[in-house]
Amino acid sequence: MERARVPHTITRISRPRRGALGISLSELWSYRDLLYFFAWKEVKIRYKQTVLGGAWAVIQPLVTMIVFTLVFGGLVKMPSDGVPYAVFSYSGLILWTYFSMSLAHSSGSLLSNANLLSKIYFPRILLPLSSCLVGLIDYVIASSILVVLLVYFHISATAWILLVPLPLVLCFLLASGIGFWLSAASVKYRDVSYAVPFFVQVLLFASPVIYPVSIVSGRYSTLLSLNPLSGIMTNQRAFILGSGADWGSLAIATIVTLLVFVLGLMYFQRYEKEFADVI
Repeated sequence: MERARVPHTITRISRPRRGALGISLSELWSYRDLLYFFAWKEVKIRYKQTVLGGAWAVIQPLVTMIVFTLVFGGLVKMPSDGVPYAVFSYSGLILWTYFSMSLAHSSGSLLSNANLLSKIYFPRILLPLSSCLVGLIDYVIASSILVVLLVYFHISATAWILLVPLPLVLCFLLASGIGFWLSAASVKYRDVSYAVPFFVQVLLFASPVIYPVSIVSGRYSTLLSLNPLSGIMTNQRAFILGSGADWGSLAIATIVTLLVFVLGLMYFQRYEKEFADVI
């Protein structure tokens, strides 16, 4: 009696492909549609059941600018490098708002998608990256008010404005790098969700958002220059207002930003395989 033949089955196990720094760029590219999906999902969640929708991207920095202008520009008489304080503060606030919101959302991106981490494989790094990408939409929307302010105060754009994307890219890399650290750490230590708002608040006053770097001198000036946001914001203002560039501070900001990004990426990749078990 002839035995029935049992067909052979082939089981394929999907494993992450690794390249430089423990990550494969080709793999990330193959998951680009998923990155778009995560980003679009976060946009819908962020403005779900809101009356004003995307207008909140303008309201937050605009109201903050008005308060800062009344308090620091009016009462305290904070220097603003010869430009109207409203323009000075808002040109920094749009970048600061993007950075702070990116940190807030990217730090909790793994926890908010815990159900996905335990079910299917995909590059986990897409989650904090998508949070930082979404903020770019708000940045562009908020920049429309800056254009209005420049026209109102008769400040003409120069060729320097073409370099504005450079500090924005650096800010994206910096937010992503710190977001890698915080999102990975938040899986093991839930204290991160409490520490992030405090960290962001302290960093606001340690960055030249409401004051120019020109008023800081001595050893404090050296410490301020080590904060990459200092060089990033200073040069964004310079590019917008057409006052040239501070290449020294931009170089320091670039080096520190790339270092934070690479180390954050390495930290994230080191603990990525443990996310599904710990979360």
